[in-house]
Amino acid sequence: MKLESLKEYKRIHMIGIGGVSMSGLAEHLTHFGFTITGSDAKESENTRHLQTLGIDVAIGHDTKKIDNADLVVYTAAIPEEDEEFVYAKAHNKRMMERSEFLGEITKCYEECICISGTHGKTTTTSMISMCFLEAKKDPTIEVGAYLKPIGGNNKTGNSEYFILESCEYVDSFLKFYPNTIIILNIDNDHLDYFKNLENIKNSFYKFTERLKDTGIIIANLDDENTCDVLKRTTHKIITYGIKKEDASFHASNIKLDDYGYPTFDCYKDKTYYDTFTLNVHGEHNILNALATIATCDYYELDKKEIKEGLKNFTGANRRFEKIGEYKGIPVFDDYAHHPTEIKTTYQCTKEVPHNKTWAIFEPHTYTRTEAHLNEFVNVLKNFDHIILAPIYAAREQNKTGISSKDLEVLIKKENENCIFLDSYDKITSYIEENVQNGDIIITIGAGTINQVGYELIKNKEEQFL
Repeated sequence: MKLESLKEYKRIHMIGIGGVSMSGLAEHLTHFGFTITGSDAKESENTRHLQTLGIDVAIGHDTKKIDNADLVVYTAAIPEEDEEFVYAKAHNKRMMERSEFLGEITKCYEECICISGTHGKTTTTSMISMCFLEAKKDPTIEVGAYLKPIGGNNKTGNSEYFILESCEYVDSFLKFYPNTIIILNIDNDHLDYFKNLENIKNSFYKFTERLKDTGIIIANLDDENTCDVLKRTTHKIITYGIKKEDASFHASNIKLDDYGYPTFDCYKDKTYYDTFTLNVHGEHNILNALATIATCDYYELDKKEIKEGLKNFTGANRRFEKIGEYKGIPVFDDYAHHPTEIKTTYQCTKEVPHNKTWAIFEPHTYTRTEAHLNEFVNVLKNFDHIILAPIYAAREQNKTGISSKDLEVLIKKENENCIFLDSYDKITSYIEENVQNGDIIITIGAGTINQVGYELIKNKEEQFL
């Protein structure tokens, strides 16, 4: 690992330091001796954790912290009229958007392993990380969710391995310098930026072109859009799949135990490789595991280390995660916010014994809701009961007037057990009044809808106080 390219930045100020990626970067840089300051609009677990590390974090704005900074790093979500952003520009401070700066860090590692794809990035990044930890490779890790074995969303290692979740939104991953690229799948998402599927595929192709000449692509042969990208590249490719038996790594003889967890035989180049057991649900996670196996085999990890790493992985935070029970009724939470992801979530619920499903869905961004309105209807109608929360705006303004009421009207034509409620408190009360023994509850969305699940669990606990 060579940090020479960053040596000119001894003091770095980070606007939006509480974000998942930014907080991880701050922790890495502190570990390597940089002086970090930062600010965020709201106090959070991340900001409090950074403060325990000695990082000077302001809640709100503090332009004085910028005066001594050699570099100001900001997230794409920071508006140009932000007080600190304006101050830094006015004082001619060197500035970098988060993904550009992260790209500078990737240059410092000999082996930067980038996990990309519309769906499954966090889970697969976590799986690969678990295997490298099992093999004692001491990797640096950046993942988009809390991972229990590392006690957070990041780990600073002292080896040449950097395992990095790599997002395509606003072409962020085109700032990185990968040695290995994993492409899990390519789907129609982030249309507010990409506009259409062809532009998304072009972005992934450009990402493959950032590989070194000796770099490798590990890709899902079952995914047609990914295959379209592979046809255009000249880099070495290792494939994996379930449906395509000619994939380099292929899963067969899939069996589910009483809890719905799969065991499968893996074949490498049509020769038996080994048998693997997972402690997460769904066919999609078999594909994620195959991507992990292919990656770890390429880096010559021992099969036992791969098997143990996968077996010990019990799920990333907010990925079909059982967060507790309400009066004996299991409560799950899932980060799904795209119709394809919700379809996968629905398939996972079928693997858990239950009577009725209660899906509590919070749409994420106005543009995504409008672009995929009918697709959301087609997948959500399959749950027995659907409760809709208001749209989580995230970075957007509502320019078209789209709302969750539009979803409710369309879903009710297919499934009358659908209701829109305009607050988390109303949703919690409705669930408490209507859910029955033997049902399951699942909150779905990339916003803060999981608060409903935690409130239900808390209310259950308070009965015994």
